[in-house]
Amino acid sequence: MTTALIVLAHPDPGSFNGAWAEASAQACRALGYEVLESDLCAMGFDAVEGRRHFPGYAADRAFDPLKAQEEAAGAGTIPADVAREIDKVRAADLLILHFPIWWFAPPAVLKGWFDRVLLHGVLHSVDQRFDSGLCRGKRALFCVTTGASAAESGPDGKEGDLRLLLWPVAQTLRYLGVGVFEPEPVHGVHGYFDGAEEQALRARLTGVLDGQRALLDGLADRPLMRFNADTDFDADGRLTPDSPSHSPFIRHPS
Repeated sequence: MTTALIVLAHPDPGSFNGAWAEASAQACRALGYEVLESDLCAMGFDAVEGRRHFPGYAADRAFDPLKAQEEAAGAGTIPADVAREIDKVRAADLLILHFPIWWFAPPAVLKGWFDRVLLHGVLHSVDQRFDSGLCRGKRALFCVTTGASAAESGPDGKEGDLRLLLWPVAQTLRYLGVGVFEPEPVHGVHGYFDGAEEQALRARLTGVLDGQRALLDGLADRPLMRFNADTDFDADGRLTPDSPSHSPFIRHPS
């Protein structure tokens, strides 16, 4: 049985993001998946990593998150809230992340979830990342909203290319070995429409919710984002001259 973990990063479960996450949950159940859920804001998830989460970490040591996490993993003292989320990630075949773009990035709570839950020594290590990642075989889908229009969110749009804004999130999961589907964006989601424009928005968003089962049922045919293989880099970690560039974030010097 496929297990899906649905992560919602929005403070209002009554928002479209919340409704979309619920539509994903319903669609996954209808498709026979086991469904796990993490509504980060409703959970009150503490998104700030720090010394207070590791009481065994000596007070006279400079706080190093990677070392603190690795030592907690080895000692069996991973914080309880993080351990619960790690169990969900480990169990999941598919991660569906629902979030808006705020200030050209996902909400801080999602970044904090990455910071604390993608634990060094458990979900990745120095030698087990990227092509050797511990989460190879898992897949992820970003269901993301923008207040900007599709045109404004394109490569030549004034809000910036959404695919580039999402690249750090995708690279985070790629670091673990997760395959990342091409994202599913819904644009122009904001509360400043009136009259006929508001009615049109509601109709459009209802169509998105109604189509979520078909979207998830078709994931097998959905393309994955492309990333460079480990073999595309030299011993210093730089892209070799004959290797392709799949993103402006990793490119050949001009």
